[in-house]
Parts: sequence; C-alpha cells; structure tokens
Amino acid sequence: MTTLVDRPHTALLVIDVQNGVVAHSHDRDRVIANIATLVDRARAGGVEVVWVQHNSDELPTGSEPWQYVPELVRRDAEPLVHKAYGDSFEETDLESVLAARGIGQLVVTGAQTDQCIRSTLHGAITRGYDATLVADAHTTEDLTAYGAPPPDQVIAHTNLYWRYHNAPGRTGGTVDTAEVDFAVPAPA
Repeated sequence: MTTLVDRPHTALLVIDVQNGVVAHSHDRDRVIANIATLVDRARAGGVEVVWVQHNSDELPTGSEPWQYVPELVRRDAEPLVHKAYGDSFEETDLESVLAARGIGQLVVTGAQTDQCIRSTLHGAITRGYDATLVADAHTTEDLTAYGAPPPDQVIAHTNLYWRYHNAPGRTGGTVDTAEVDFAVPAPA
C-alpha cells in the first residue's frame, strides 16, 4: 500500500490527451476509447478523475491544440491540473489536489508514453504513491525519424518495464482497461 498517511482513495489520471498531443499518435482512437471507458467507470464508482493539461510553445493555453480531444469531456467538478513539464507533479498543484481528496493510489492513462506518462509514473512512485499504468490506455507519436523505436515498441517496452516497477510492499504495475475495477463504494 501507499506510504502516504490517510490516503485510502484512488484517482484516475488523464494526462495530456489534447488535440495537439495525440493528433498523430499510435492507435489514437482505440486508446481514447479506452480512456473514455475508464472515465465512465471511475465516475460510476465514485472515483476521482483528475485531468492534467500541458502547455508549451506548441500548446499555448486556450489554443485548439491545447484543448482536450472532443471525445473526452471533463466535468466542472473534476480537478484540472495545468503543467509545463513532463512530470505532472513538477511545479503544479497535483500533490495538493490529491492530498485534499485522500488519494494515495493512481491509475495512469494518457500521452505521451515516452515523455509525460513515464515522468509522471516515476514522479508518483518517488513521492510515495501506488501507481498503476493502464497498458492499453496510453500512446505516443512516431518519432522514428529522430532515432526512436516505432511507437508500438515504445508502448510495449514501457508496459513491460512498468509491470515490474513498484516499491516493496506497494502496489503498481500494469493492467488492461478490462482489468480496471473502480468498485462502487458501499452506502454510508
């Protein structure tokens, strides 16, 4: 379990599924459909959905590329964290958002696999969170022109690496969308 005190709750993180980030991503439509399924399940189970939105010179705040894809609609009550670095925790209010809600376990989805997803996963685990990557709910673009492996290999390697990357006594690893169970809480 998480090393964080009084953090029994789980959150679904939806990282950077923005028009300009996923426009040319590998298997875009399937990944977004999986994320939409997870968002629906989290909401039905009373699990927080936390949205993370990147801004940069290529994604200026308010622009069309900066906007979340139209297939995913954030509810007004759901937290939105703005970031400028790969790690969603770095110089953001993500930690305070999670702390206020008693969240110690994260289910991670989004883009890009080899940048913000990996950075956020490592940022989470070093801060004491349990972090689970949804293997079929993250993606990246083709960067083979710059010497990177093809996107399907980047995704597969990240899934393999993260499957075995958790701290002693803590949960983590990878699951597929079908394996994620946001249980409906018992009535009080």
